[in-house]
Amino acid sequence: MKDLYLECASGISGDMFVAAMIDLGADRKALEKALDSVQDRSFRTKISTVKKSAVSCCDFHVILDAEHENHDHDMEYLHGEGHVHGHEHECAHGHHHEHDHEHEHSHHHDHEHAHGHHHEHEHDHIHHHVHRGLKEVMEIVNACDMTPEARNLAERIFTILAEAEAKAHGTDIRNVHFHEVGAIDSIVDIVAAAVCFDSLHINNVYIPSIFEGTGTIRCAHGLLPIPVPAVSNIAAAYGLDLRISLKDRGEFVTPTGAAIAAAIRTSDKLPENMKIYRIGYGAGKREYERPSFLRAFLVEGSGDADLSRDEICKLETNIDDSTGEELGLVMGLLMKAGARDVNYSPLYMKKGRPAWQLNVICSPDMISEMENIIFRNTTTIGIRRMMMERTVLPRREEVVETPFGSAMVKVVDIGSEIRYYPEFESAARIAEEREISYQEAYMMILGEIRKKHNT
Repeated sequence: MKDLYLECASGISGDMFVAAMIDLGADRKALEKALDSVQDRSFRTKISTVKKSAVSCCDFHVILDAEHENHDHDMEYLHGEGHVHGHEHECAHGHHHEHDHEHEHSHHHDHEHAHGHHHEHEHDHIHHHVHRGLKEVMEIVNACDMTPEARNLAERIFTILAEAEAKAHGTDIRNVHFHEVGAIDSIVDIVAAAVCFDSLHINNVYIPSIFEGTGTIRCAHGLLPIPVPAVSNIAAAYGLDLRISLKDRGEFVTPTGAAIAAAIRTSDKLPENMKIYRIGYGAGKREYERPSFLRAFLVEGSGDADLSRDEICKLETNIDDSTGEELGLVMGLLMKAGARDVNYSPLYMKKGRPAWQLNVICSPDMISEMENIIFRNTTTIGIRRMMMERTVLPRREEVVETPFGSAMVKVVDIGSEIRYYPEFESAARIAEEREISYQEAYMMILGEIRKKHNT
C-alpha cells in the first residue's frame, strides 16, 4: 500500500479531489458503477483533460439538468443568481455514454457519462433548491453500489459536513437541512471521492497545510466571510492547518473539500524521505493568479515523520460529594459532546476525604463546552486546565465483512507494522445478535481481517 500527499497550494474542493484521484489511476469502472446507482438521476458526469497554467490536468465535472443548480464546483451559487464566472451551463436530456473504453491512467479525455432521464421542458432557468437532511443523504449513500470502506468514508465526510453546518447555525446535527450539502452535485462529488480514494488502497494521507484566500461570498444566508463558517469549523475541529493569504481574494477551500481532507488525513507532517510513484493533477473551475489545481502524489515514505503531533487540553477537577451515578452521567455527556477521553481516578483529599479526580482530554476549541458540562452536572467549583502536545500514530477506520455482518476496525500504523483493533460496538453487537461471547466475536473479526490482508 502506498501513501498519499496532497499539496493544497490552491485550496481543495470536491471536484478537484476526485479529478486528482482519477489522474492517479483510480478505478473508473468502480466510479461509474457507483454513480450509476445514485438514486437521484438528474445529472451526468464529464471527465476530460484541461490546461491550468499550461499544466495538463484532469477535470471532473458534474453537469445537472435545468431544474438543478450547481452548488460546489465553480460555486456560482455563492455569488447569487446572474453572477456566473466562466462557466458554460450544460443540460443532460437523455441517456448517452461517449468515451473511449480504455480506462488506463492517461486516458481520461472527454469521457461523458449520463446518469439522467430524458426531460422535455422550457429552459426558463427556474431552479429548484433541494433541501435534504443528513438522514436523507445517508439513505442515498447507503443505496449506492460501492465497497463498505467507500460507503463508510462517504458517510464520515457527510457527518463532518453536517456537524460543521450544525455548529454554524447553532442547531443539532439531526435538524440540519441545507441545500449546499443536500444538492445532488455535492452528493456525487462525495460518493465519487470515496470510491476513487478507496480504489487506490492508500495507507497514510499527508496534508501539511491548505491554502485559503480572503474576502466575502454571497450564499443563501447572505454575505459570509472567507473562510466560510463551515470550513472554519471543520479546520478547528480536525486541526487542519489553513494558510490564509491576505493578498489572494476568493474562496479556495469549499466545505466539501475541507470535509474530505478532515476525513482522510492521517498526518500533517511529511516523511523525511519520499519516493514518488505517480502525480495526479485535479483541475479547479475558477481562474486565479495562482495555479488552479490540486496536486496529489502517490508516494512511499520512510522515517518517523508520519507521526502526527497536535495540541490538546487536559481538564481536571477533584469531586468528593457526587454519587457514582452522577459521575457516570457526566462521563457520558462529555463523550457525547466531543471529548477525546474521560476517566476518573480515586484519591484522598485533605482531611482524609475520599474523592474522585475527573480527567477530560479535549481539543482546545472544546474547552468552554467541556467546562460548562462539568460545572452544570457536578458539585465542583473549580477546574484546572493544562495545554499539552501529544504524538499520535496514523490511524484510520476500516469496514470488515464477517459472516455475521459488517464490523468497524481501527487500523494503526507503526512504521512497517500494521495493527488492527476491532471496535467495541461492532464486536458487542455481533456477540449480542449471535448469542456468543464478546471475546468470540472479537477474535472472529480479527480472523476476517487476517484473511482480507493475508496477515
